[in-house]
Amino acid sequence: MIRLCLLLLVLAGLPLGVAEAGCDDPPGRGVIWTACDKQGFDLKGLDLRGAVFLRSNLAGADLSGARASDADFSLVNLEGARLDNARLNRARFVRANLRNAHLSKALLSDASLDDATLQGADLGGARLSGAKLYQTDLTGARLPRADLREADLTRAKLTDADLSEANLSGAILQGAVLEDALLPGANLARANLTQANLLFADLTGADLTGAILVQAKLGDARLEGARLDKARWVDRRRCEAGSVGECR
Repeated sequence: MIRLCLLLLVLAGLPLGVAEAGCDDPPGRGVIWTACDKQGFDLKGLDLRGAVFLRSNLAGADLSGARASDADFSLVNLEGARLDNARLNRARFVRANLRNAHLSKALLSDASLDDATLQGADLGGARLSGAKLYQTDLTGARLPRADLREADLTRAKLTDADLSEANLSGAILQGAVLEDALLPGANLARANLTQANLLFADLTGADLTGAILVQAKLGDARLEGARLDKARWVDRRRCEAGSVGECR
């Protein structure tokens, strides 16, 4: 009888010893929920490391404090979801909907958020060092004191975003749109802002030491007290050491 069951599993193409997860499986480490409707679910503080939520609906769900390192949230609807203080390092949110989601103080280092939507999301104090945010929509998002060191924000949309005192040192912001963005006191040392749109941005007191601003749009940007030591200016000039508020 056992041999017959094993034969049937092989013929069905199922790997031996591996359970086929489904939407009715309880949440936990390594669970596979594909295209499942879990809107408003309470997943607070759970161990969801390595879990797969591909194309699922988690709108309004509570994942605050959850341990979800290496989890896959690609194409997931997380609109309005709570992920405050969640451990999401190396997690994938490619093309996910995180509009108005709560991610304050979340750990997102080395996470992939390419093409994700985070309009109006709260990422205050979030740790995003080394994260990938290519073409990510962060319009109106809140990122005060967020850690974005070495993050890739190429062509990201950051119009009206609040990046006050955020750490963007070494970040890649080529072609990013930062129009009307708030960056007072932000650390942009060695950041690559080539062809970035900084029209009307507030860079008061920001540190742009060694930053690359070649062909960036800085019309009506506020630069009072901004450090520009050795920065590469829009016209490719190298700013002198001690340049503050203007490239000398």
